[in-house]
Amino acid sequence: MMSGNGPCVGADAGTWLAEAARVPSPNFDDRPDGEEISLLVLHSISLPEGCYGGGAVEALFTNCLCAGDHPGFAEIASLKVSAHLFIRRDGSLLQFVPLEKRAWHAGQSCFQDRQRCNDFSIGIELEGTDRDTFEDAQYDRLQEVTATIRRLYPRITPERIVGHSDIAPGRKTDPGVGFDWQRFRHGLARGETEVSA
Repeated sequence: MMSGNGPCVGADAGTWLAEAARVPSPNFDDRPDGEEISLLVLHSISLPEGCYGGGAVEALFTNCLCAGDHPGFAEIASLKVSAHLFIRRDGSLLQFVPLEKRAWHAGQSCFQDRQRCNDFSIGIELEGTDRDTFEDAQYDRLQEVTATIRRLYPRITPERIVGHSDIAPGRKTDPGVGFDWQRFRHGLARGETEVSA
């Protein structure tokens, strides 16, 4: 399991994780006053779909994606979207938005009768598709980062860690059938047990 150095809190910009490479996105804003972070949303993304290791996801989240680079980019190049974190296939971690800020990842969404999940959630993108399986390094990194996030925001209980498909059913299918929820939750629980022992 990879180990990080914990969060780095910037007085002016919210929370950045020390173990993440910073790729600042302009696609964020302030959360509503008094809003507590209480939900973690897992996504999957790859651009072009099923192609791994390039820079197109970073380009999308920083408004630098060129519509002419691939036929599939024409429809999405003008979108203003982001996520807080992105975990590549090799487990490397990128951060686009400070955790305290509202990233634009969930879109039209609802969790337990609450609309606008961006207001109270953190979004993590896994490099993948809604059909592919994910890599060991991604599960390791995701478990590590989730544990850090839960220490920072204790209202994010295991029941409040969901997929994009859970908060936007019929509209979204990620992280998809290839994401092993049982493995993820078991690993997270095992890690928490080891920390408390």
